[in-house]
Amino acid sequence: MSHTILKKEHELGLGGVAIGAAFANVTDEQAHEILQAAWNDGIRYYDTSPWYGLTKSEDRFGKFLSGKNRDEFVFSTKIGRLFTPVPKEEVPPVMWKNPYNFDFRHDYTADGTKKSIEESLKRTGLDHIDIVFVHDLSEDQVGDRYDFFLKQAKEGAFKVLSDLRSQGVIKAWGMGVNKIEPILDCIEVADPDICLSATQYSILEHEDAVDRLLPAVKKGGVKLVSGAGYNSGFIGGRDRYNYKNVIPKGMVEKRDQIAAIARKYNTDLITAALHFVLAADEFASIIPGASSVEQVNSNLKAWKSDLPVEFWKELKAEGLIYEKAQIPE
Repeated sequence: MSHTILKKEHELGLGGVAIGAAFANVTDEQAHEILQAAWNDGIRYYDTSPWYGLTKSEDRFGKFLSGKNRDEFVFSTKIGRLFTPVPKEEVPPVMWKNPYNFDFRHDYTADGTKKSIEESLKRTGLDHIDIVFVHDLSEDQVGDRYDFFLKQAKEGAFKVLSDLRSQGVIKAWGMGVNKIEPILDCIEVADPDICLSATQYSILEHEDAVDRLLPAVKKGGVKLVSGAGYNSGFIGGRDRYNYKNVIPKGMVEKRDQIAAIARKYNTDLITAALHFVLAADEFASIIPGASSVEQVNSNLKAWKSDLPVEFWKELKAEGLIYEKAQIPE
């Protein structure tokens, strides 16, 4: 089960969105340097998806990890889209800078799932994938086709992934989504081990997850990995929030208030954000992305830092953290 796959040393992983050139045109050389810095820092959990950079991120992770001892790291990728090569001028408009030349379609069928995993293995050159996430089966990605694709996944992807797990081909599977509902829906009809929850649980915004998501995964014996625990860079000072350019009302002020209290305790917002997520029993890992070596190193430094209990108590007293949220002991 999932809890034996992601151990204490995997609490800090590396997410592959930035390596796929989401926010800046990260070059092959820069990607290699980022991955090398993560490896040198002892990071041994890597998460990516064929979606990132239209297969670019997977390709880069594969090239980097090819010479490494396969038992030394945990690797997760995702299913849910299939990719077809197209001429450069036919690449659809996407968020990725300079993506590879592919078009894509959503596919959560049994055959589509098997094909996606086969292609990921070929692309990365790895002999197995540890964790497979069912990617973006969520209304924010598939819109009003959510029910259609959920039915497809119930009859297809969910069954295939459980079968592959029982055969020992993969070690664990679950949802990889930006919303709470798909995780709840999956737990209701299938037996996932671990889900990647992005944008739902951060130091800035977590009330709904505390009330609905965490009790459900706890009851289902499912662990969580945190994607976008920094609200896709907003916590680090970027002018975007959860992959969008619209900042929710009041969020800048809230960020600044928490940052000011953090400074009082000689720490910073990144350190607070990382420890806040990992304080919840349900979270096995947090996987911030990095578009520079400096970001990798700052994440490691944050992970290894301790924060005083008084800091958390003050945030709660000021109403900046939900009173029911777990805080570090």
